Amino acid sequence: MPKPGCVSTEIAIVGSGFSGLGTAIRLKQRGYEDFVVLERADDVGGTWQANTYPGCRCDIPSHLYSFSFAPNPDWPETYSTQPDIWEYLRRCAEAFGVRQHVHLNCDVEFATWLEDERVWALETSKGPVRARVVIAGLGFLAEPRIPVLPGLERFEGAVFHSSCWDHDFDVHGKRIASIGTGASAIQYVPAIQPKVERLHVFQRTPPWVLPHTTRPISRLERRLYRRLPLLQRIVRAAVYASREALVLGLVKWPPLMKVVERGARRHMASQVSDPVLRERVTPDYEIGCKRMLPSSGWYPAIAQPNVELVTESIVEVRARSVVDAAGVEREVDAIIFGTGFRVTDHPAAQKIRGRGGRLLADAWKGSPRAHLGTTVAGFPNLFFLLGPNTGLGHSSMVYMIESQIAHVLRALELMSERRADTIEVRPEAQERFNAALERRLAGTVWNTGCASWYLDETGHNATLWPDWTWRFRRRAARLDPAEYVLRTAS
Repeated sequence: MPKPGCVSTEIAIVGSGFSGLGTAIRLKQRGYEDFVVLERADDVGGTWQANTYPGCRCDIPSHLYSFSFAPNPDWPETYSTQPDIWEYLRRCAEAFGVRQHVHLNCDVEFATWLEDERVWALETSKGPVRARVVIAGLGFLAEPRIPVLPGLERFEGAVFHSSCWDHDFDVHGKRIASIGTGASAIQYVPAIQPKVERLHVFQRTPPWVLPHTTRPISRLERRLYRRLPLLQRIVRAAVYASREALVLGLVKWPPLMKVVERGARRHMASQVSDPVLRERVTPDYEIGCKRMLPSSGWYPAIAQPNVELVTESIVEVRARSVVDAAGVEREVDAIIFGTGFRVTDHPAAQKIRGRGGRLLADAWKGSPRAHLGTTVAGFPNLFFLLGPNTGLGHSSMVYMIESQIAHVLRALELMSERRADTIEVRPEAQERFNAALERRLAGTVWNTGCASWYLDETGHNATLWPDWTWRFRRRAARLDPAEYVLRTAS
C-alpha cells in the first residue's frame, strides 16, 4: 500500500471503527474509489481495537450492535466480547474490499480548510494529505480522560488507563488502585479481582447497575441464522424495539424509570448482603441520569475480602502508594484509571481550522453544537459521524452511524448534482436544529441534576439524542438544500 505522503484524494475518512469502515463500505458500494481511510492505530477497529482490557464486552446485544447490511450469524454470545467485535470489523473490511483504502499508523495531527483551493489540508504522521471532503469518524470513546493527581509523576509502579491496558503488567498477586466505577471498571474489576492480592476501588459516584443477561448462542441458533437470514433480522428488530421502549422513560416521561430502578434495587439487594456496603453503592440520583451499567459480576467482586471500596478521593500519589482525603495511605503496585473519555472536550476540536482559520474549539466555546450532529457552520465539506447529540443512553450507536452515513452520502450526491465544490450548513439552520434539541432535552431524565459525562463544561447535554432513534434516521434521510450553501468554483 502506498504511503499517504503528498496524497491528493476526493474523500478522506478519519478513523476505522464502525463509523469509518461503515462509510468506506457505503462509498465503495456507491462506486466511489477515490478515498482513503486514515487510521492512527496499527489495525482497523477503532475503540474495539484499542480497548483490550480484561472483561471488555459490549452492553448492547450482538444482533443489533452490527451493520444492518452485514449480519453475523455466528456471534458466540448474545452480548459480544471485544475480540469478537474486533474480528467482525476486520472481516467486514476484507469482505467489502475497503482494506486497500486504509492507511494504518497514520495519525491526523491537524486539518486546515484552504478557502482559495477549496480543499482540506491534513497534516498526518506520514505526510500531507489533500482532500476535497473530510469525514471524521472519531467516536466518543477515543481520547482517555485521566484526572490530575498530585505526585502521579513520582509513582514508581505501573500506571495506565483501561483503554491502554498494559498487558506486560501481570496483576497476579499485586496490589492495585483502580480509580473510577464506570462502564469499563465494572467489567475489568470482576475480571482481575480473583487474581490480585488487594484491590482498592476508588468510587466517586456509585452507578446504577442492572443484571447482565448475556448467554451463549447455541450452535442450533447459529445454524438457523445462516440458513434463514430473515430469522436473524426478526431477532434484530425485536431487540431494537425492546431497547427503543426505554425512550419512554428516559425522554418522554422520566417517572417511568422508577420501574427500571426497582429492578436495579432488587439486583443490588440480591447480590450485596452487607447493609453498610449496600448503602455505599446505592446512587442518590435518578436512574438513567448517568449511564446505566449491566453487570452480574460487579457487586460480587467488590464484596470479596480482597477488595476495598473507597469513597474518599485520592489527594496525593507517592512513590509506592496513594493517599486519600482522609489521610489514609495505601501501598499499591499499580494505578489503573477507569475514568472514561474526553467526550465533550474532544482534543480534535483543537486541531481543526475552518474558514478564516477559526478553530473548531473556538466555534464551539466549550459546548459542541452541530446540525444533525454531522455538519458545522464555518467548516465546509466536513462531516462528523457520532458528532454532538448523536449519542444514546439505551441502544446501538451503529444504528445512529448508519443514519448519519446516509445523510453524508446524500450531501455528496447533492454536490455532484449541483456541480458544487463545497457544501456547508447555514448558521440559521444549525441554530434552529439545536434550539429544537434544547427544548426536547429540557424534560429528559438526563437533566434531573446529576453530574455526568453527557454534559459539557457549560452544563449543556452535548452528547445524547433526546428522542426516538427512528426519528433521527427519518430526519437524517432528508437533506433540505435550503439548509445548506453550495458553491461552485465560478
